[in-house]
Amino acid sequence: MAHILIVDDDPAFCDSLAETLQDLGLRALQAGSTEAGLRRLRSEPVDLAIVDLRMPGEDGLAFLRRAPAIKAVPCIMLTAYASGGNTIDAMRLGAFDHLTKPVARAKLVQTLERALQSLRALASQPADAAGPAQPADEAELVSGSEAMREVFKRIGLAAGSDATVLVLGETGTGKELVARALHRASARAARPFVAVNCAAIPPELMESELFGHVKGAFTGATADRSGCFREADGGTLFLDEIGDMSLPMQAKILRVLQEREITPVGGARVMPVDVRIVAATHRDLPTAVAEGRFREDLWYRLQVVPLVLPPLRERLGDVLLLAEHFLRQGGGATPRRLSTAAAQRLLAHTWPGNVRELRNAMERAAILCQGALVEPEHLGLPAPPAVPDIAWSGTLAQAVAKLERSMIGRALADTAGNRAEAARRLGLSRQQLYRKLAEYGLD
Repeated sequence: MAHILIVDDDPAFCDSLAETLQDLGLRALQAGSTEAGLRRLRSEPVDLAIVDLRMPGEDGLAFLRRAPAIKAVPCIMLTAYASGGNTIDAMRLGAFDHLTKPVARAKLVQTLERALQSLRALASQPADAAGPAQPADEAELVSGSEAMREVFKRIGLAAGSDATVLVLGETGTGKELVARALHRASARAARPFVAVNCAAIPPELMESELFGHVKGAFTGATADRSGCFREADGGTLFLDEIGDMSLPMQAKILRVLQEREITPVGGARVMPVDVRIVAATHRDLPTAVAEGRFREDLWYRLQVVPLVLPPLRERLGDVLLLAEHFLRQGGGATPRRLSTAAAQRLLAHTWPGNVRELRNAMERAAILCQGALVEPEHLGLPAPPAVPDIAWSGTLAQAVAKLERSMIGRALADTAGNRAEAARRLGLSRQQLYRKLAEYGLD
């Protein structure tokens, strides 16, 4: 029977969780504070700990820092106040997982099973000697979505190594913010973070920009230049939009990743560099590899730790959270909040520009809004398509038919009568569309 230590200052929650653990055939031990939990860890057999983040006195992160000196056990962090910062910190300090309250029973059981399976491996590892975590900048990493929480967990897990990280996501999803969070959470946080936009530098200047040059290497080289790799020495180099880099330059980057040394343009001396590479792109790199536009060996070399950022339209729960955050960031003498209509307009928008577009919309609203309440007209977003007026009386079949007829008519109008394209947009076969056209008298 495994012994599970629950460290939480809420007695009712402790009792409920203990009852669940007992139902699973596990023995539950309870402690109401970090200090009490550490005492039980010293005096009793404990195989795994479930620790609350927020407690009076020392918090759950303090438990994570101090527990390994007593005994190496998997720790599952729980919190009702999850953020990018505390998720990254918890994972960097060695938490097995980071769950939000209330925890679904199925999720808890799944996590416990994984943690218990890892007990033997964890028992053989030396105690974690890591010092206090570098706090992540919570002001930049704002999200309540499960998809982004998985990203935060990976940042925390990757922070303790120098492995190359590849951040993938559409334009505007916050790839550089993630790279900066990874740098801040790492042991390189006190050293430089250097960001390079590979799409913005002409190919003929890229080598000099990255590797530097010696005086006289080419026309206009009137002095030595160190280059971004040497500027980032000891820290992190962020290669943004690496998918736009030319093939010859890709070959040189691959060599640097393999050899950890560079040669400045026009120079004869090889120079060692100590940098962690974080690359990012919005391009579909597997397709680029298949088409010969991106080196396959570099693709494999970059994606040691891949991080995929979901577009904003796939995490609509973050839209209002981020919008209110950006309004607070705008500051000003008058605190502003969203009206119900403005919130509805934000949720109805598809956000092709992702978080960057949302930030711009809220900056615009803060400028145009003269009062305390942000209205739809301050956002500068197009009105959503009108929803057909469906009567709430009558049968469900009648209401569905009215909606179908309206959507088919709109699809035909939007495609200038192209039935094949209208069927594709509606998710119908052409035969299905023809039958419905006849049914609703639209043929």
